[in-house]
Amino acid sequence: MIIQPIRYWHFVFAIILFSANAVKVYSQDLASYLEVAEKNNTAIQAFDLNYEIAKEKINEVGGLPDTEISAAYFVSTPETRVGSQRARFSVKQMIPWFGTIAARENYQNALANTEYVNYVIAKQKLRLEVAQKYYELYQIQATKKIVNESLDLLSKYEELALNAVEVGTASAVDFLKIQIRQNDLHAQLALLDEDLKAAKIQFNALLNIEVESAVQVADSLYLPEEDFESTITDISSNYEILNYDKLAESIVQEELINQRDAAPKIGLGLDYLPVSERTDMVVENNGKDIIMPMISVSVPLFTSKYKSISRQNEIKQAAINAQKSDRLNLLKGMYADAIRIRNSARIDFLKEAENLKQARNAEEILLKNYETGTIDFNEILDIQELQLRFNRNQVDAIMRYYKQVAIINYLTSK
Repeated sequence: MIIQPIRYWHFVFAIILFSANAVKVYSQDLASYLEVAEKNNTAIQAFDLNYEIAKEKINEVGGLPDTEISAAYFVSTPETRVGSQRARFSVKQMIPWFGTIAARENYQNALANTEYVNYVIAKQKLRLEVAQKYYELYQIQATKKIVNESLDLLSKYEELALNAVEVGTASAVDFLKIQIRQNDLHAQLALLDEDLKAAKIQFNALLNIEVESAVQVADSLYLPEEDFESTITDISSNYEILNYDKLAESIVQEELINQRDAAPKIGLGLDYLPVSERTDMVVENNGKDIIMPMISVSVPLFTSKYKSISRQNEIKQAAINAQKSDRLNLLKGMYADAIRIRNSARIDFLKEAENLKQARNAEEILLKNYETGTIDFNEILDIQELQLRFNRNQVDAIMRYYKQVAIINYLTSK
């Protein structure tokens, strides 16, 4: 039987819905983008069409060989007892050995299954690429938000510094340092805008929509309290591995065809010869036409060709098994690396959360000193820069976490 298409909603949402803390708009937006990409992507459409072609070929191989029809006219008519033969009409049909047609249908069915698996793999790879690009967009936009918040904070510091300069508790240098810091952040925003512009074009290109179309991503993402459970053994069910099983099955069916081709072939036919009546004498069955049924057998006496094909099929099976083992080991390595990076991202996120808490405490202490006129704007700027770095590191950790989750889901999806 041909593998029937299955629903992949679990893959669409597994990337995000396992997190109880993930915001709702995030899951809805990514899911809709995945659907648009799958619907519009021309490469996916090509895989789908190849699958349809492979299914249609089952009908092609299920038919009998072409019927042979021939006609001949005797220029010099041969004479028989009952009259002269004027022409000869023949029809012949070769019939493969019993089970040959079924074997060809099974082989083409197996090929259709491999095309369907390739179609699914292409969809899953596209979903992975779209999801990862989505997380990159989130990182850029979240970073822009952090930089803007830092600029707002610097504006408050600028006002404090100006007041301090007026009362003589700070120098103009402190005020200028804050402005220099603002200039640096504005430059960072400009660079982020360029990154965002390019990332949106790349994202829309994946979706095969107008590159200038607006893209909406989540305002904020959070790490789930617990990681989605998966094991390395789940990789054995990955469609990339299943593809090798389907290829192996097609080789089995190909060998069955080879065995049937090595069997005799039967031909059935009929000859019709119209005969003219004799005018020189009266004979029994005068002018009676000749009808001659025929049967023939095609026997492959030289079987070296079929033995060679069988040997080739054995080698193909060995090659497929080796490729499957190699790919499985590679996917296991990718899985282990994804788990490592995902766990590292959680560790980094928690570390930066603690660092950010301490930096904010330090900021509060420094700002309280402003009331006593002992504020140190160098320390304020240092703390502000640390907060910006910690916040950006947290956003990077979230992006790395979810990108690895997408990879893990791709590797362990069934």
